[in-house]
Amino acid sequence: MMKKTSFLLAFLVWGLVSVSAQKYGHLNFGLLVSSLPETSAADSEMSAYQKQLTAKGEDMAKSWQEKAKAFGEKVQSGAIAPVEQAKQQGALEDERNKILQYQDEVSQKMEQKRQELLKPIIDRAEAAIKEVAQENGYVMIFDTSVFNSILFAKDGDDVLPLVKAKLGIE
Repeated sequence: MMKKTSFLLAFLVWGLVSVSAQKYGHLNFGLLVSSLPETSAADSEMSAYQKQLTAKGEDMAKSWQEKAKAFGEKVQSGAIAPVEQAKQQGALEDERNKILQYQDEVSQKMEQKRQELLKPIIDRAEAAIKEVAQENGYVMIFDTSVFNSILFAKDGDDVLPLVKAKLGIE
């Protein structure tokens, strides 16, 4: 019985020691990613891509407005037959729908491009965080950029400087 009690006591003490030896860290992942030089390059590329897509959409809208204005003038002056009016009105409606469809495509293309550009940046940052955690004995690293992810942290280390050093940035 004494042997079991001693074993149980030793097990509990070992458990308490191992719990107290755990290290926790935190960092603002958004701040880390935004401080990487690749992020600025990605932002510039996204901006150029958006301008390119937007310019095409603006050209489409301008063309439609000119056609709609000319159509409206023909209708007002009575220079267009009812059959032709219905035909042109249908064509304008089709073109308007194409513009709306293009706007949806632009949103999808922008999101795809954003993912394409940010994935390697995020992967690099996550790899550096894992390396810092392993090298410095952290059991867990929390992301403080997520709203209300940490409401209280005692004895946690901000590992952002360590990860930035690992990535070679200030």
